[in-house]
Amino acid sequence: MGYALYFKSYSTFFFFSGIYLEDLYVTPKHRGSGAGKALLKRVAQVVVERGYGRLEWSVLDWNKPAIEFYLSFGAQPMSDWTMYRLTGKALAQFATK
Repeated sequence: MGYALYFKSYSTFFFFSGIYLEDLYVTPKHRGSGAGKALLKRVAQVVVERGYGRLEWSVLDWNKPAIEFYLSFGAQPMSDWTMYRLTGKALAQFATK
């Protein structure tokens, strides 16, 4: 049916723990059935149960169905943050300099 892969995070800016949702996946057959919302709601419950301060994740800007899904229950995009990444050759070069 699907899965939610997450891990604990910590904000040194706000001084509290949170959960970062790495991946939310629902099989195509079960999309639109409420499975994704149920999975995400369970992760939100874990955040609240543990007394953490936030649940956050990333979504590709071209993934309009996911963006609409997240907006539908009050999630807000963080326009003031930009994600950066090092991979491949750039990562190897940086690590060895």
